[in-house]
Amino acid sequence: MGFETVNPASGEVLARYPFMAGGEVNSALADAREAQRAWRSLPTEERAGIIGGVARRFRRHGHRLAEIVTMEMGKPIGESLAEVEKCAGCCDYYSRYGPGFLCDRVVETEAWRSYVTFQPLGLVLAIMPWNFPLWQVVRAAVPALVAGNGVLLKHAPTVPGCALELARLFGPGSGLPGGLFTNLFVDVDTTGDLIRDVRVQGVTLTGSTRAGRRVAALAGSRIKTCVLELGGSDPYIVLEDADLPRAVEACVTGRLVNGGQSCIAAKRLIVHEAVAGEFTEAVVAGMAAVRVGDPMAAMTDVGPLAREDLRDHLAGQVERSIAAGAVCRLGGEVPKVPGWYYPCTVLEGVGPGMPAYDEEIFGPVACIIRAGSEAEAVRIANDTAYGLGAAVFTRDLERGERIARDGIEAGTCFVNDFVKSDPRLPFGGVKESGFGRELGDFGVREFANVKTVRVER
Repeated sequence: MGFETVNPASGEVLARYPFMAGGEVNSALADAREAQRAWRSLPTEERAGIIGGVARRFRRHGHRLAEIVTMEMGKPIGESLAEVEKCAGCCDYYSRYGPGFLCDRVVETEAWRSYVTFQPLGLVLAIMPWNFPLWQVVRAAVPALVAGNGVLLKHAPTVPGCALELARLFGPGSGLPGGLFTNLFVDVDTTGDLIRDVRVQGVTLTGSTRAGRRVAALAGSRIKTCVLELGGSDPYIVLEDADLPRAVEACVTGRLVNGGQSCIAAKRLIVHEAVAGEFTEAVVAGMAAVRVGDPMAAMTDVGPLAREDLRDHLAGQVERSIAAGAVCRLGGEVPKVPGWYYPCTVLEGVGPGMPAYDEEIFGPVACIIRAGSEAEAVRIANDTAYGLGAAVFTRDLERGERIARDGIEAGTCFVNDFVKSDPRLPFGGVKESGFGRELGDFGVREFANVKTVRVER
């Protein structure tokens, strides 16, 4: 038993990787613990400089890394190349700004000296998904490493090649102590054992809400720091005064990034009645123009879904939504071709009781919901168990900012653009989309002991 790489464009099995034996896992943890002790003793500036060197490694091996991503999970090669560059940029960012985020904070009190210092916790277990197999790992691991922690990677079973490449990038020749960044090919039960292990001080998970509940329960039972970045059903509100061409372009792009397989994709398009007809026709035209095909071809916009079961689940959600009253304006049928492709699809007339309204839709399906007013649009936006990202489209910037700031229940809200993560800004959700933050100055301190020091004369 172990991990298996399958090309989603063809269904061909590319490689198999066995699970690590118990002794191997224990030895890897022991090595990681020793490496982390050496790593934390380095000045923060030195750690940050080494991470800057990893950025150069990403760029040096960019094309090979991108090809592995596309082969394992099916995103178009252009998007894979962009993911590699985003990883390099994250390393650059924390190399430059990480030391400043972690410097002591002096607090004036009656004492001779008092301050807050940020100390590493130790080893952090990173349980990561397949949809952005490099970026999701980097955005969790790099801030933790700069803060002086070690990282144990338990990657998704469909992207083992990406896991091995990451271990090489942060491994020999990178300047990091050997074993500090460790890839572990382990099953679910062993992952639970790792969370319980006293040598692991923190856990970060990007994945489903179901997985998040289990990880949070295990981490909580051992009183360990935990960061959860879970699912989302992101609402995009298009108001009657929106710049419609701009809104349509952002909604189509935001819906189809990574083939729609993104937690922050534009999943529910909530449109004011006054412009709903025009908006819907434009979205149908925009989605119809998208080129679906071989992800290795430079001209392809959307490739296959990552796995056959994911494609079949998506098709079932669309079928059940149509049966419940949604109108399919485009797509909606599984093509009879090799690989796990699904066409760009547009559903309108979406409402409560339909999977397209109630569930997270993970794939290239735009779900259009009409609203009669701004207040109704905000109510619909918040009518979900999730709270990850959101967007608002309006020419009135003050109006958009008010809705983004005070109206929508989400961890991130954009005005007049589709949602994307950025190393400079904290990222995470509320409600069943998780807790804790990655990126920005908040992310670098998630796995730090925020220690108060007070010295009296």
